[in-house]
Amino acid sequence: MTAQGCPDSVTLGRVKTGGVDFLEDLGRLALFVDLPKTELEAIAQSCDEVSFGEGEWIIRQGDAHSAVYVIVDGEVAVVINDEDRRVLSKGSFFGEVSVLLEEPASASIVTRTPVSCLVVPGSEVKAFLLEHPLVTYRILKAEARRLKTASEWRT
Repeated sequence: MTAQGCPDSVTLGRVKTGGVDFLEDLGRLALFVDLPKTELEAIAQSCDEVSFGEGEWIIRQGDAHSAVYVIVDGEVAVVINDEDRRVLSKGSFFGEVSVLLEEPASASIVTRTPVSCLVVPGSEVKAFLLEHPLVTYRILKAEARRLKTASEWRT
C-alpha cells in the first residue's frame, strides 16, 4: 500500500515503511505471534505503518471509511454517539466491521496516546485474510470475544 492508496484519515498520520523494529513489534502482537519470519515480512511489506499523535481522530462515525488498523503501539478510544465505549491498546484492531460489511463506520476512533498502526486498505482486506489464514482465525476469535462480552454486558 502506498500513501496515495490510503484513505484520507490515514494520510493525516505519519506514514513510514516497516523497518526492523516494526517487524519485531509485529511479531510480538497476538495476531502475528509465532508466524514465520517470511510471513511477517510479507505482511510488513504489503501494509504501511501509520502514526498518529495524541488526540487525533483516525475514524469518524458515519464516514465511508475503508481500512483495517492493527495497533502496534499506543491506545485509542472507541466513541459511539459521542460516548467513550471502550479502550483498545497494543495488539487490538479496528475498522474491520465497516470494511467487511461495506458500510459506513459504526464508531469513531480517537487516539488517547501517540499511536502506531499497521494498516490494511479495505480493498486489500479480503486478499490479506485469505493469504494469512492463522491471522484470520485469530481475528475471528477476537470478534467472538467482543460479541460474547457485548452480550454479557447487555444482560
